[in-house]
Amino acid sequence: MPKPYPQEFRDDVVRVARERDPGVTVEQIAKDFGIHPMTLFKWLRQAGVDAGAKPGVTRSESVELRELRRRNKLLEQENEVLRRAAAYLSQANLPKRVYPLVSELAADGVPVAVTCRVLNIARQPYYRWLARPVTTSEVTQAYRANALADAHRDDPEFGYRFLADEARQAGQSMADRTAWRICSGNGWWSAFGKRKRCGKGGKAGPPVHDDLVRRDFTAQRPNRLWLADITEHRTGEGKLYLCAIKDVWSNRIVGYSIDTRMKSRLAVAALNNAAARRGDLAGCVLHTDRGSQFRSRKFVRALEAHRMVGSMGRVGAAGDNAAMESFFGLLQNNVLDRHPWRSREQLRIAIVTWIERTYHRRRRQRSLSRLTPIEFETIMTPPASQAA
Repeated sequence: MPKPYPQEFRDDVVRVARERDPGVTVEQIAKDFGIHPMTLFKWLRQAGVDAGAKPGVTRSESVELRELRRRNKLLEQENEVLRRAAAYLSQANLPKRVYPLVSELAADGVPVAVTCRVLNIARQPYYRWLARPVTTSEVTQAYRANALADAHRDDPEFGYRFLADEARQAGQSMADRTAWRICSGNGWWSAFGKRKRCGKGGKAGPPVHDDLVRRDFTAQRPNRLWLADITEHRTGEGKLYLCAIKDVWSNRIVGYSIDTRMKSRLAVAALNNAAARRGDLAGCVLHTDRGSQFRSRKFVRALEAHRMVGSMGRVGAAGDNAAMESFFGLLQNNVLDRHPWRSREQLRIAIVTWIERTYHRRRRQRSLSRLTPIEFETIMTPPASQAA
């Protein structure tokens, strides 16, 4: 079953179809982007519904309806927790311990996270109690953690010493060192604590991956070695950033994302878009520079989610990612530097059109035996496993 197209790719194709020149048909646009004409007609109709030009349920309304259903279910679960807790704790012959109540509600389908949040208890001590009999020291530790959490939630600017004083006032005595250990383990820091700053002039941070490529930009199969980088360009409305990912086997841009901010979400969106197109990526190496977007925890978690392997070049060594720099050089000469761009929307349409129409399907490359990336993948890949 083919993978669904990324939403960002759909929006870009709709933009190109709407801004097409006179005489250019929708079928030609669909052919340029490698999709079926009926698929593009459906996307255009949905875009018209979203814009209010046609009747129907918009995407935002569908998302809102799902969110309302989720919130309604969550409220029902919270009400059930409060009802059961009131009945459970009102029985004088039962010890007033809430962990058994959490287990009972979990068996009835109420998530543990919801119950613990409604009852203002920590989940970690509950899971320890569930795994083995709770010792006296563990119960004491849980009560201390709850007291410190309550104090931190009420006064986020307090340090661990003040939190310990508040916990003692609430009846949970502990040493300052104990309070520091609990607060440190849970990340409860003062809002006025000093933060490390790293401006634009600061040094690049340490790599989170080793250099597994060593400037050997070759691959014998698809989805074995990918390259990624970010470029920027000015418009009349401000800068526009592009994160692109290239498969060195066919030189195809397997995924990209365009945004007005150069945050970690830009790199994560490009990776997710590429994964949605290419399928199984277990063992694929993704080589980047040491930009903060590629060193972020969100991007590292995205690599792990797709079972990919990260690789990073050195600082200030453009040759460590030369194959990706060559693509951006082509983009610079063919699109970005052609003339000034008035708006981000105008530049975005030009970028995606050049990538999907010209670079993928019309620009022949000597390294691919004078084939285009799409022709190369079509010839070299069996029909049953061709990527969307």
